[in-house]
Amino acid sequence: MTGLIITWIVTTITFIILTKLPTGIESESFGKTAIAALVFGLLNGLTGWFINSLFINVLSLGLVFLIGNTILFGLAALLVPGFRLRWGIISALLGGLGVAVINGILFKILAGVL
Repeated sequence: MTGLIITWIVTTITFIILTKLPTGIESESFGKTAIAALVFGLLNGLTGWFINSLFINVLSLGLVFLIGNTILFGLAALLVPGFRLRWGIISALLGGLGVAVINGILFKILAGVL
């Protein structure tokens, strides 16, 4: 259970960072960002078996992972009012890339601390 909460907090921090960068991702408040991170995490949990499959990613050279994260990011923005993508698919693509990179960095830092 604590692993899920830590993952949600890290993803929320990632979403906050992405809203501060010039990616076209906007949020009305911290709460909306946290809810969008929760929705993204739930959607990733439902489809993660396919998106994060090593075999699929090797065959597609990571394209399935990138497209999957882009779609999940767009769905999170669609489902959470107040969390928007100003540039549409470009913002979703930058968000998907940002989540992969920033979450990876934050989890590496946490692995050294915990």
